[in-house]
Amino acid sequence: MSLVYVLNGPNLNLLGKRQPEIYGSETLADVERDCRVLADELGLSLRFHQSNHEGEIIDWIHEAREGAVAIVINPAAYTHTSVAILDALNAFEGTVIEVHISNVHKRESFRHHSFVSLRADGVIAGLGTEGYRLALRRVASLAAKA
Repeated sequence: MSLVYVLNGPNLNLLGKRQPEIYGSETLADVERDCRVLADELGLSLRFHQSNHEGEIIDWIHEAREGAVAIVINPAAYTHTSVAILDALNAFEGTVIEVHISNVHKRESFRHHSFVSLRADGVIAGLGTEGYRLALRRVASLAAKA
């Protein structure tokens, strides 16, 4: 089975409770459950993590270098601020898919820039939590071709 890390940044632990008009009513536990079901169907193994701490996300990216084929990452607010996460992703040789639940381009202008996009092989934004599942489908497709 191909190993995929699904990494979530700050405040995503409040998914379903924080600004449901933007992010919906699903919780991060719901997202993880749905991702695990789909991953099993696709023959993928998942490590699913969330942190409000930049360094912990970086540590997981470093850990992924040891055997993961892909990282699906919703860096949340770190998208727009973290050169450190970009640098860590640049040291990862597998596929990187950036996911955003909301359409960041319809929001405040500071959200329009992504450091992570400089490394990402694909970006999914504005499709709600379905974006995670679409990212996993893409990873599985790429892994099948490798």
